[in-house]
Amino acid sequence: MQSVRVVGTGQLLELSARLRRAGHENIRQSYLRRIRRAAEPLRADLQNAVHSQPLQSTGRGAGKRGGPSPTTRPFRESIARAIRLSVRTTGNPGAKVWLDKALLPPDIPIGAVNQMNDLGRLRHPVFGNKKRWANQSAQRDFWNKTIRAHQPRITREVERIVDDVRRRLE
Repeated sequence: MQSVRVVGTGQLLELSARLRRAGHENIRQSYLRRIRRAAEPLRADLQNAVHSQPLQSTGRGAGKRGGPSPTTRPFRESIARAIRLSVRTTGNPGAKVWLDKALLPPDIPIGAVNQMNDLGRLRHPVFGNKKRWANQSAQRDFWNKTIRAHQPRITREVERIVDDVRRRLE
């Protein structure tokens, strides 16, 4: 999966150092809040992209048994809830939207989302039975397309935020 990369992170590092030296905590908090606000629509759209995945089954063969799912947990909702946003000003500065593996249920590996995005399908054991597998189709490249759609807007916003903070520090 692709991640958001804002060009000019050196500017963010330099600005963070100047903020720390100047001791302007309220400017720093405002700066972080504005960067978070710029990235929040991406997180929401990624969640919507996960929710809208069709995940159509290839269907059962003739004579195959079926039944209700043994879990009441919705698959797409579990993945959407695990999408996180973090903002940093030190180390590797910027906003990061990512899938938190710790928030996924243990029976959903992070590879399932990679498989949906990269291959346009989800292959999984039927109700956990590793002797029987099912294939479901998904929209290929949904994660990357959503990120690419937001990247120019986020880049413009972050550049504007950096310029505003620089002017306030001068």
